[in-house]
Amino acid sequence: MGEDGVVARLCNVKALLGILAGAGASYGIYKLVSRVRSDCGRGGRTSSTREEGSRAERRPALQPGTLLAKVSGIPLLRGSDRRAAALRSSGAMEPHHVEKLLALLQSGAAEKVHVLVTLGNCAAFSHNQDLIRELGGLPVIAGLLSDPLPEVRAQALNALNNLSMNVRNQEQLKVYVPQVLELIEMSPVNSDLQLASLRLLTNMSVTNNHQHLLRNSITLFLSLLVVSNETLQIQVLKVLVNLSANPEMMEDIVQAQAPASLVLLFDGRTHLEVLLRLLTFVGNLKTWQDSFLTAAPIGGPSCHGRDSVYRVLLAENSELRHRLPALLSHPDVEVKAQVARLLT
Repeated sequence: MGEDGVVARLCNVKALLGILAGAGASYGIYKLVSRVRSDCGRGGRTSSTREEGSRAERRPALQPGTLLAKVSGIPLLRGSDRRAAALRSSGAMEPHHVEKLLALLQSGAAEKVHVLVTLGNCAAFSHNQDLIRELGGLPVIAGLLSDPLPEVRAQALNALNNLSMNVRNQEQLKVYVPQVLELIEMSPVNSDLQLASLRLLTNMSVTNNHQHLLRNSITLFLSLLVVSNETLQIQVLKVLVNLSANPEMMEDIVQAQAPASLVLLFDGRTHLEVLLRLLTFVGNLKTWQDSFLTAAPIGGPSCHGRDSVYRVLLAENSELRHRLPALLSHPDVEVKAQVARLLT
């Protein structure tokens, strides 16, 4: 797209001043949120993990006829203002925008969900990730994890998910991991809260730095895996694949209790993405196991209980060993290749 055709999404300063002055506050809030959201909705980068991305869901569509929809018009920027165009096209926010959005969250405004969605979209850009942290936004957003409204908690998690793509942000966000794990455990299965929590943990487990915080939650993840839908299963497996790529986490994984029904997922009727990630997870475990075969007699009765991951998935007499050969006839080439490696 040429420079003269650049579309800028400028925030309306008058709306911001309206908020401060208290005149037309609701209108000003919606205008601020919708226009900042428009700024940040362009060209956001994709997050990544060892396995694959875990970016938060995009904002809900504006409903026609609502005040928010009516004030979300986008002004055109002339080609002469190239510097401003570059700034807006990168999704960068100004400090005063962030400060006002954070102030809205702390004021108890009814528009918390809209503000969080806006911050979450803007947090997909590295500049904004740093800016929100530097302005003290991480604890403000994380404080809403205990909000009584589930939709507020879910959007806070989505915002933190995008913010967690920044390594320096993770250093501050790690203190909230226990609270996120509690949300997973206490929320309804397949709920938005569980999914948003797992997305955040996926990003937090990309590197080995904070994986130890999930050390005691392996059984929780495995239990969720056998009762959830495909969308949640995929997200659980993203976390497990990340953890299983770290040799220092292996003893915790193989000693964790696993539901006996876990092996039933290794079936040709299982959703392909779920099955491939399951095989990747077990493949990582087997790679670790093979590297220790001559170092120590792992797998003895005193080391791993009957219901442990080791007994269920890795032991020579495990049910999984008997189920894998049937997958050699799976129509997907990658599934067959992974199964063949596991059987050798």
